[in-house]
Amino acid sequence: MSNFNLILISAGFEHGGNVLQRHFDGHSKLFVYPFESQLGNHDFKDFLSSVERVQYRYPEFPENRTLEESYEMIIDEELKTFLRKRTGSKFREVNLEMNEQDRIEKFKTFLQNHDLTRKSIVQAFFVSTLDAWTNYYAEKKLLSHYLGYSPGIILDAPRIIQDFPNCRIIHLVRNPFSAYSDTKRRPFPHSINKYAITWNIYHSVAQMYANLYPSNIKVVRYEDLIANKANFMGELSRFVNLEFEESMIYPSWNGTQISGDISPWGTVLRSDIEYNSEAAQRLTPSEQQFIYKATKPLLNHYEYEKIDYLSEICDVDQVIF
Repeated sequence: MSNFNLILISAGFEHGGNVLQRHFDGHSKLFVYPFESQLGNHDFKDFLSSVERVQYRYPEFPENRTLEESYEMIIDEELKTFLRKRTGSKFREVNLEMNEQDRIEKFKTFLQNHDLTRKSIVQAFFVSTLDAWTNYYAEKKLLSHYLGYSPGIILDAPRIIQDFPNCRIIHLVRNPFSAYSDTKRRPFPHSINKYAITWNIYHSVAQMYANLYPSNIKVVRYEDLIANKANFMGELSRFVNLEFEESMIYPSWNGTQISGDISPWGTVLRSDIEYNSEAAQRLTPSEQQFIYKATKPLLNHYEYEKIDYLSEICDVDQVIF
């Protein structure tokens, strides 16, 4: 258990968490979970339950449950849908070979050799997924780290660190103009008011926990990723204690570079400055001013006014209702 090196990516809605996950994909020492690692279950609720959906929270498990029940309690909607009803999955065209029953057996085998705790169940979740993935591109015995992505998981940082004191959590911030613009492309987007509130909550909490747990948590800007991928990923490599590899400067799936849109992994389709700028400019002037006023303290903290393609939007005098 002590050799389990866990890395989690946290991000808000349309902040590029899936993009960052795909940039880690391809590292020779890293197992990257195939889709969102939705660890949450319905046995954990707190005062933030209305902010983030339960599948994106860190789980709790009741006593006296079976190993099979422990597996089933983890929501893991994206991978379980792919394995159980592939035609209903947005990833149905993805080349992933895995048998769910094999995964369950490996999950149970792992837990038969460990105490049935939250910590061991989370570890079994990642280990069994790797073991059951038969066409994973890398040599499994060389892998030293496990990486998952779960939007909003930063809200549960203390409980994660309690289980895995050496874990690393990367929280990704994207400017709210581009992020809200991409959110609007969803079939059922948040209202602009709700989006601004959650944007403020995520990043305020992330900064608070980064101050409290500086060795475990790093808050980074999506805009720095797309500005200089080598520098950005090199810095994150040092944070998570991995050697930097050239594969980290481009998005990939199972070790193969993604040349077009980063789809179907997320709503943010490309990891470049032009796309990010265009997304921000799609908002109306009134939307831009609402978001500017609603998020101004954190916009200033993350120095978004110093980014060329956001500076005019961040100048309130230039924005007209």
